[in-house]
Amino acid sequence: MMTTPHCTGFTDPRELSRRHFLNQFGMGLGGIALADLLARDGYAANASALDQGVLGAPHAGAKAKRVIYLFMSGGPSQMDLFDPKPLLNERHGEDLPDSVRKGQRLTGMSGNQASLPLAGSPFSFQRHGNSGLEFSNILPHTAKLADEMCKVRSMYTEAINHGPGVTMMQTGSQFPGRPAIGAWLSYGLGIENDNLPSYVVLTTKGKGGQPLVGRYWGNGFLPSRHQGVRFRSGKDPVLYLNNPDGIDRESRRKMLDRLNELHAIQYEEEADSEIEARIAQYELAYRMQASIPNVMDFSNESKSVMASYGDDVKNPGSFAANCLVARRLAERGVRFIQLYHPGWDQHGGLRGGITNQCRETDQASAALVMDLKNRGMLEDTLVIWGGEFGRTNYCQGKLSAKDFGRDHHPKCYSLWMAGGGIKGGTEYGQTDDYGYNIVENGVHVHDFHATLMHLLGIDHKRLTFRYQGRRFRLTDVHGHIVKDIIS
Repeated sequence: MMTTPHCTGFTDPRELSRRHFLNQFGMGLGGIALADLLARDGYAANASALDQGVLGAPHAGAKAKRVIYLFMSGGPSQMDLFDPKPLLNERHGEDLPDSVRKGQRLTGMSGNQASLPLAGSPFSFQRHGNSGLEFSNILPHTAKLADEMCKVRSMYTEAINHGPGVTMMQTGSQFPGRPAIGAWLSYGLGIENDNLPSYVVLTTKGKGGQPLVGRYWGNGFLPSRHQGVRFRSGKDPVLYLNNPDGIDRESRRKMLDRLNELHAIQYEEEADSEIEARIAQYELAYRMQASIPNVMDFSNESKSVMASYGDDVKNPGSFAANCLVARRLAERGVRFIQLYHPGWDQHGGLRGGITNQCRETDQASAALVMDLKNRGMLEDTLVIWGGEFGRTNYCQGKLSAKDFGRDHHPKCYSLWMAGGGIKGGTEYGQTDDYGYNIVENGVHVHDFHATLMHLLGIDHKRLTFRYQGRRFRLTDVHGHIVKDIIS
């Protein structure tokens, strides 16, 4: 069944001219594509001026214009990175008290253990900056951002396994099929650069770990043009974008013109929103053939900037290279950029595993924030770093003197945010001395989403889409803005 956003005064499409109908129906996406075709013949203004999203403008003054979300897939261990717990070190090897666990469910990986031995962190913590925020010694570069960021130590979720956990963080639901954050923003706010997608996804090349699947950046029930576009490393960052052998750009343009004419005829007969989405995507792909090579080419970057991201920046598809691509995309008006870096699932071998993960991500994450700041972009770019849940304070399996691992823990975990209206040099929320439960200022995933949208000028309760008889939103029926972390 065809779905449309709520509107008033809807007219029978049979009573409309094609141009009028395309402009009114389905957020005017068909009109955008039609206007782009007519513009080349001198009949219309720039098509991008028409794509302002369903909201037309933010509900209120936006502190951020764009988001770069550094997603650490697998669940980084909060007590080994951001939330030190001296008591765990003192009681290392003792069993987790029942008074702390309080009967909370465990995963099948540790739920049948005879004991749950507490595991202190093998890493040391120091205070940094004027704010004195504490960071693990395996995050030396991130620690230098202490006065730029807000460290949230009291995130929590209901999801206890990776698939539902990542889906929850990206879509506001544990169940597949909902639109991702970037899709909601594209739908609500539109685009700023009609030569690039409004929602781009980058994944670290060659990393193992939990699989990354397309639903994490999908459009769900929103029109398909709002789904994330995945950029890859190598000569073809976007699959199927380049012309096949024997087809030049002029030939491609003529083919698209004729195809769009046929699509317009089909749309006039069937009024299917996916037809107009198809038109828009073909046109975007054509424009991206010229814009993507420029984004991926680092030749005009200074030596000092390249050096700040670390040696890996020269390796296409590395996390460092993706961070620099993210900054270049942000400069060009891409609204939501997400970097996925998997491999944080340390059920065993935590000491070596998490140290290596930090080695791959620490310097580039910090460089991205400072690069944005040096260019005057950090104040309106929201940077987020975090995963889908945290890790347990007890050891999964046998605790040895040299090695141990941690299981999934949804009851409390940490993330940090910087720029885009965030109050720098602050810490929000508190966990108990065991790092197992939240004791102050819990932040649910829906609260996180509500705050993110607020920073972009969106009332999370008012950006909705009617589907299967009800109005959906990113925050479902929950979510409160965390005002104390906003500058």
